[in-house]
Amino acid sequence: MNLLGLTFAVAVAIGLLSAVAATVVPAPSRSAAAGAGTALTGSLAVVAGVLAASGQSVSLALPAVLPLSGVSFTLDRLGGVFVAVTGGVAVAAGIYGISYARRGLDSRAVQAALPVFVTAMLLVPAAASVGTFLLCWELMALASLLLVLAEHRRRPEVASAGRWYAVMTHLGLVTVLIGLLIATAHASDDTFAALRAAHLPPATAGTVFVLTFVGFSSKAGILPLHAWLPRAHPEAPSHVSALMSAAMVNLGIYGIVRVGFDLLGGGPRWWWLLVLALGAASAVYGILQAAMGTDLKRLLGYSTTENMGLVLLGVGAAGLFTSAGRRDLAGLALAAALLHVVGHAAFKTLLFLAAGSVLHATGTRDLDQLGGLRGRMPATTALFGWGALAASALPPGTAFVSEWLLLQALIHGLPASGAATAIAMPPAVAAVALTAGLAVATFVKAFGVGFLARPRSDAAENAHESPPGMLAGIGLAGLASAVLAVMPGVVLPGLGRTAAVVTGSADPLAADAVTVRLAGITGALSPLLLTLALLLGVIVTVGGLRVVAARRARREARLWDCGAGPMSSRMEYTATSFAEPLQRVFDNVVQPETDVDVTHHQESDYLVQAVAYRRRVPDRIERRLYAPVLAAVTQWGQAARRLATGSVHRYLGYGFYAVCGLLLLLAVTR
Repeated sequence: MNLLGLTFAVAVAIGLLSAVAATVVPAPSRSAAAGAGTALTGSLAVVAGVLAASGQSVSLALPAVLPLSGVSFTLDRLGGVFVAVTGGVAVAAGIYGISYARRGLDSRAVQAALPVFVTAMLLVPAAASVGTFLLCWELMALASLLLVLAEHRRRPEVASAGRWYAVMTHLGLVTVLIGLLIATAHASDDTFAALRAAHLPPATAGTVFVLTFVGFSSKAGILPLHAWLPRAHPEAPSHVSALMSAAMVNLGIYGIVRVGFDLLGGGPRWWWLLVLALGAASAVYGILQAAMGTDLKRLLGYSTTENMGLVLLGVGAAGLFTSAGRRDLAGLALAAALLHVVGHAAFKTLLFLAAGSVLHATGTRDLDQLGGLRGRMPATTALFGWGALAASALPPGTAFVSEWLLLQALIHGLPASGAATAIAMPPAVAAVALTAGLAVATFVKAFGVGFLARPRSDAAENAHESPPGMLAGIGLAGLASAVLAVMPGVVLPGLGRTAAVVTGSADPLAADAVTVRLAGITGALSPLLLTLALLLGVIVTVGGLRVVAARRARREARLWDCGAGPMSSRMEYTATSFAEPLQRVFDNVVQPETDVDVTHHQESDYLVQAVAYRRRVPDRIERRLYAPVLAAVTQWGQAARRLATGSVHRYLGYGFYAVCGLLLLLAVTR
């Protein structure tokens, strides 16, 4: 066993041992055992993932573990990228969870589920057979479901979110299971090597791809199977939300790339047009819902749908370019998608952990009830502000470089890849540009209204800074975001080589610590020099203004307030009012619901005592798609109640008529 295999095996062993330790140690030490074990597992996973992404590989077969197929693992370049990302998120979440989980989350089941969840996420990219993959995938789903339900006794919304998540994740599992079983039926066994060697008929391959794509896209939170994500992520504990949003959803992308590119060997153009279209739609719709939202963690959940849509857009473009023979652009598009996976994991971990710090200090996630946190929570405010910039696709943000690379691939692919690609590329470019602009507005709202405005509730007025352990986890995620923002060359060579191996192209990038250069096409960017230029411009501008102001006599005067007296929090923008202009622009898309209640004085109907204004932006896809299905299921259940009367004679009659009907059917058809 080489260094990669040893490191990965130790990481998995420590994860499982820390789960056992969390069940046997006393309550005050459970969070420390689970959190420290998770962080150590994540650290070793980062090392193993980096080794795998650099070209090492390891394989392990245990035929006696599972009947018929056994268990087999192989960690290659592609799996190594996702193992490293998952490990990095686990380090920050584990350190953060040691302090955060002491607040009523110290039950044995919850604490043991955390390292099991992380271990399962590490095993999914290493699975090398259908049986092993499905086993690890289901373990990941069950562990995450238990963590989502951690606070179900406190809030009824948690139980509802758990039901949505359980149904959606297991429906996704069923479609993945059916798709992989169809592929396995045409192979010699269920190993991935046998699936690669099997030459599926085009119709069968298309069926396998669509079925697996449906299941994997539901895990990634892609439209229209995203309904669980804005429910489960807000209700889960914040460090679990970070793991789900920054690590688990990435495995849906991994599944699409593994099946579409690796196991099925590419595929026709319509596969990737479907992926591209759903990615663009998810990106735009997700950021629109985030821009309208006032629940901080729900906003971040919809932001995850947006970012996974951008990643899927890159994956779809890579597949489209591969089918058109432009493998150089395919490698660049996939490298951009993988870089966005890494960057999103860093800044979304930062944002969710910072949102958990706000929830820990105030007890609320409603931006309309927050404000004034800058003076009371300075460290959390600074870290959330950096996370907001990192997510806004502005330099020197973390998402800027990956979206720039994605735009380069899309723009250079416009004239050279056939009519279908020429038609698909302009809307894809427009989707990336639109989501970038809406992301800026969304995070300006979240940061400005939630942290910089005046406090709008007693909870915000009495907020306090989080413990050092929580701040350490947030700070670690912030440091990773900063490194990826100014020096993406640290990870880009490995990601470029991985994309080249997957797409069968040459290395699409030439990156060092300072400059990122595109191979084969014109384009170069230096995030570090760009950041230094921006800082220099800010310093010169602020310094010049201070010099000019110092030459004039300073006089203090009260600001003009229209004669209304000193400003209060009621005079400032709330998150709802900030988003109102955007809501008007996209009114036909989001279709908000407005409710105005006017209360009159008892003495006179002409004198108004109070006016209550409520606005809600429902999820239109959920209303149009899921509401009719749920109504039909409810009616079916009510009809079934009338059939189930409790009479044994009636139940025997049901069985008798069913057997008779089956015999008649066989007699007619045979």
